[in-house]
Amino acid sequence: MKDTRRVLVTGASGDIGAAIARTLHQAGFPLCLHYHRNAAKAESLANALGGARTLGFDLTDRDGARKVLEKDIEDHGAFWGVVCNAGVTADNTFAALSGADWDRVLDTNLGGFYNLLNPLVMPLVRLKDGGRIVAIASVSGLMGNRGQTNYSAAKAGLIGACKALAVELASRRITVNCVAPGLIETEMLDEHLPLEEILKQIPLGRAGTPEEVAAMVAYLFSEPAAYVTRQVLSINGGML
Repeated sequence: MKDTRRVLVTGASGDIGAAIARTLHQAGFPLCLHYHRNAAKAESLANALGGARTLGFDLTDRDGARKVLEKDIEDHGAFWGVVCNAGVTADNTFAALSGADWDRVLDTNLGGFYNLLNPLVMPLVRLKDGGRIVAIASVSGLMGNRGQTNYSAAKAGLIGACKALAVELASRRITVNCVAPGLIETEMLDEHLPLEEILKQIPLGRAGTPEEVAAMVAYLFSEPAAYVTRQVLSINGGML
């Protein structure tokens, strides 16, 4: 049945999104890969995954995202699964944080959750086949990080939104969960971060990998995870 259960992965041109896409492809799900600006990288990944489809739109553009998603559903049917992975950071101390950077991080990481899922939920419900929604949160949303007031607020809000949506969709056998990574080896890992100091806070003494995050997402998409909903699964090497 997996081959009829379409899955949308947002931010698939990034390291974690690409790892999630590869892992779900290996699990047998037909994929649609979302991107915003990096069409070439998304297309390259789609080709590597045997012709997965791509879908480009700006998650902060509510009307634009809805039009693209509704057209895709009209042409190809509802998505059985969604991975809300796309996100941005704009770190600074709160006193120095600009209003534009506050808005951009909240609009993308939290507003994007609504803009993405609101057009998708009722078509998913009408499939009458259960479903999976996984949002990539962050340890920052659980414990708060210095210089990330905006990001911590957005990810904490995302966790709350997922917990509420999980209750609403439980009777439809649609699970909603968060995966909250800690320090992960990606291209976005800021070379100016005090990595030695951060690693001292991690009992395992290393950063995680995108593939380790993807494996946790894949578990939540598996049949044995059908009874797991409204949860935050953190992958952080023991820092929390």
